[in-house]
Amino acid sequence: MKQFPPLPIIDDDAAPTFDGHLWLLEVVEGTPLRFQLQQSGAVRFGGAHGTWADDAIPRPCRRAVRHVRGRLDRQALRRAVDDVTALTFLGRATHRERIDYDWARLPPFLGSDVWSSDADAFRPPSASEAIFDRLGLDPRNPVAQEVKGRDFDPTAYERPASAWYDGPVAGVEVRDKHGNRGLLEHSENSAPSPGVVDATDAESLAEAVAMAQRFERVVARLRDRGRQPTVDELRERVLEDIYREEHGRLFDREQPIDESAFRAAVATRAQRFLRE
Repeated sequence: MKQFPPLPIIDDDAAPTFDGHLWLLEVVEGTPLRFQLQQSGAVRFGGAHGTWADDAIPRPCRRAVRHVRGRLDRQALRRAVDDVTALTFLGRATHRERIDYDWARLPPFLGSDVWSSDADAFRPPSASEAIFDRLGLDPRNPVAQEVKGRDFDPTAYERPASAWYDGPVAGVEVRDKHGNRGLLEHSENSAPSPGVVDATDAESLAEAVAMAQRFERVVARLRDRGRQPTVDELRERVLEDIYREEHGRLFDREQPIDESAFRAAVATRAQRFLRE
């Protein structure tokens, strides 16, 4: 699979040179995620460095991986190209670091790039957006399109509002149609540090983050697809949501919580929820 391209920071000392019209794309917190459809129909996943076995997918990316597997229109992709392995799809598994996004609206995966090994090039931003749409996945949202490069001053640019929560974007990626790209970082983010969930053991952690509302949302998603959840399925889906929405708050503590005990505590709550 194609690696992620370099994304230099735009600052006064080392600003990339842009040419022509620009696309400005919202940067959402999360983990780089890339994937490739195999001839067998399986989807191969990886991050910024290396690929992942099915049992080694990082915790905050599991919801995104399930989302891509469920939403990717494999038949549309097979109809579009002779060799599906010639394409690598790149984007971001969205999850919390500092910002508490509107998780019900923010897709678990946002696509940013499509690489074609046949063309030996990334597709232009507008083409990538259309490809993700056609395959049933959400592309990253543009803040602005077709901005004249000569009118864009990165040093004076004020960060816009995010499309995914009531606050400013985490950053802006700037691109031109020649493949040049750079990142406008916003280190002075107004979102407060999330802090660690106040829990001293697995049971209290499960009580704090495996709330009834999370079980209700997962059950509603499953029933919308005509499925009745089992305890094991409900536990796994709720854990995926927790890892995504609470990442950065769960396990960054001096004395780590036993994850197997935490999973068991969530399973107990899932069983109790289905009985009620």
